[in-house]
Amino acid sequence: MKNMNTLAQSSRKPKAFIHNIIRYKFLYLLILPTIVLFLIFNYFPMYGVVIAFQDYKPHLGVEGMFSKATWVGLKQFKNFISSFYFKRLMINTVRISLLKILFGFPAPIILALFLNEIRNLKFKKIVQTVSYLPHFLSWVILSGIITSLLSPANGTINQFIIALGGQPVDFLTNNDYFIWVLVFSSVWQGVGWSSIIYLATLSGIDPQLYESSVIDGATRFQQILYISLPSLYNLMSILLIMSMGGILNAGFEQVLMLYSPLVFETGDIIDTFVYRSGIQELKYSYSSAVGLFKTAIGFTLLIITNFFAGKMGRETLF
Repeated sequence: MKNMNTLAQSSRKPKAFIHNIIRYKFLYLLILPTIVLFLIFNYFPMYGVVIAFQDYKPHLGVEGMFSKATWVGLKQFKNFISSFYFKRLMINTVRISLLKILFGFPAPIILALFLNEIRNLKFKKIVQTVSYLPHFLSWVILSGIITSLLSPANGTINQFIIALGGQPVDFLTNNDYFIWVLVFSSVWQGVGWSSIIYLATLSGIDPQLYESSVIDGATRFQQILYISLPSLYNLMSILLIMSMGGILNAGFEQVLMLYSPLVFETGDIIDTFVYRSGIQELKYSYSSAVGLFKTAIGFTLLIITNFFAGKMGRETLF
């Protein structure tokens, strides 16, 4: 009897799905461009991942992937893991990503909590606009701004250091400082935009909770600590899981615009290595294997983080 009920429920699912599509056809029509976009630029190109297991040459063309290219199995992966660059790339990528999470993850939460407490709407809008602005600028523009600010000759930061009696520092060519330039410029670029989702959650909190806490004698800080912050826990869990899944994405565009051979020791990451190997040196199979390796590690970390978040009773992706 139980098996029959299970079969009946499973047979109803496709019908319910089709019924929902017909019922909400206009809503599905709205997301159709996004679905098409993902199919064209994210799913269809995945067939090219086969060259990571081949000794592919550019002159073979697309058809050569399946007919002429020599299959070499895991050779490209072994070459990368045993290469001189592997250790440096992994350490740099993980270190930069972890520092960005360490400083960048709490920053929008703190900003959202502060903005939620501002009662002057005009001032609040000004702060929001200023904090959102860097998100809409490409790293080409931002790198120019950062380079100008940090210039050892006439940069604003170095002029301030000189005024305090110090010596000018070339932040973008010094391995000790470059990694911090990446971290804090990344936080600056994304903190405002990332705070929007937290502000949306805070705006949905029942005002009666705050009113009741005032009657009980709670201060503004206690309201933040025991009402506002706990309401963000599930959202924080989801975003942290996604951040851990992308831990090997250390910011390709940012690093590419700011780094130079002088800071390869601390600034060279997997994505920039893939760019140099694939685009500049035409090692398509090798660079594809490195990229696939990075994706596999990220997916594994996503599953592990999601599992432990569920064990801790927090919201998970699946």
